[in-house]
Amino acid sequence: MVIGNSTDLGALIRQRRIKLGLDQISLAKKAGTSRKWLIEVESGKPRAEIGLILRTLKALGIVLTVSDTGADVPPSRAKTSPETVGIDRVIASLKKPR
Repeated sequence: MVIGNSTDLGALIRQRRIKLGLDQISLAKKAGTSRKWLIEVESGKPRAEIGLILRTLKALGIVLTVSDTGADVPPSRAKTSPETVGIDRVIASLKKPR
């Protein structure tokens, strides 16, 4: 899966949580977050703390793989496996605009 924005990341977290049969409270406890924070992330909150995101992904058994798509290749045409999550995009989507 290619993650292009915070909404994609939230969808990935929600899908994996459901697939594992976890409710939001259980995942929040496992990741050391609050249910409110998890609800916001699953809804696509654009300014979620990266450390909490990484802990949540770890709790779900998701491993991030970074791949360079190349400056000349549009992200939608980049060659990635179905389970690849572009960490560079995740981080960029979480940074505050200056």
